[in-house]
Amino acid sequence: MGNLHPRVALCAVEDAYVELSRFASGLDHADLMRPSRCVGWTVADVLFHVLLDAQRALVTLASPAGKPADSDHVSYWRTWATERTEAAAADHARFVRIGAAAYVDPRTVVIHWNETAGAALRLAAQVPGADVVVTQGHSFTVTDFLSTLAVEATVHHLDMTVALPGRPVPRPGPVAHTVDVLDALLGEVRQRPAWDDLTWILKGTGRVPLTATERQGLGSTASRFPLVG
Repeated sequence: MGNLHPRVALCAVEDAYVELSRFASGLDHADLMRPSRCVGWTVADVLFHVLLDAQRALVTLASPAGKPADSDHVSYWRTWATERTEAAAADHARFVRIGAAAYVDPRTVVIHWNETAGAALRLAAQVPGADVVVTQGHSFTVTDFLSTLAVEATVHHLDMTVALPGRPVPRPGPVAHTVDVLDALLGEVRQRPAWDDLTWILKGTGRVPLTATERQGLGSTASRFPLVG
């Protein structure tokens, strides 16, 4: 399993959630209805998706696995890539659109996000990082689980900014942490393109396609992109 310091993971998710809350709190009705980088989803849809993650965190952090960890903050994403099906992704996308649309005023999603994210962070700070919890059929240490939340929030924060230039972007801490996870997923390559951190995240998650030159430099590894969806 991975060797991630508990404080690193906790700080990453704290910074990711706090900055996402600052970003979301500055959005009006029109902003929330703007398109995101997630095809078919508005900004409000993406925020609702991340709200579901924060809700899952409250359940997971109170759900001891009762067995050793079988996943870590890197292997989780490899497993996700192999287990995810197009049908399941389509079902979830539809669920998110319907769930977000049920809010008469999309700004209520912001209120629910802020409340739930705050509660998740308070609970995360109280649970020992070495404890093993269960979620989505896998068992993780709390530290590794918090890392997955930080990566998810960082990537989706970027998704929400595509039509909102000049708004707050993720903090350097969770950005660096997400880059570390992508580096671990990529592994050794002949030549990694000289991307800045935000571009690496967008390329590694398939938000921005690889160019022909980048594919040539990455060699056979390019076929594994996106590393995280």
